[in-house]
Amino acid sequence: MKTTRLLTVIAVLQALTLVSQWRNADGASQAVAALPDATADHKETMAEMKNTNAKLDAMLRFLESGKLQVEVVSDKK
Repeated sequence: MKTTRLLTVIAVLQALTLVSQWRNADGASQAVAALPDATADHKETMAEMKNTNAKLDAMLRFLESGKLQVEVVSDKK
């Protein structure tokens, strides 16, 4: 007797689930994954690399110009 009731309850719950899925099939919204924009990331990375290269070129020109002076100061008292 308990098994029959349990199976009946399970069948009713499955039927209700099926009916609710069928009714919401038209109005259900699809899940859309938020994928990162690889093109924008690549462009940003390239811009940063160009900026870094420009700074390195400026430092290299300064070092090659011979205007760099190094002064060693002793802090002995």
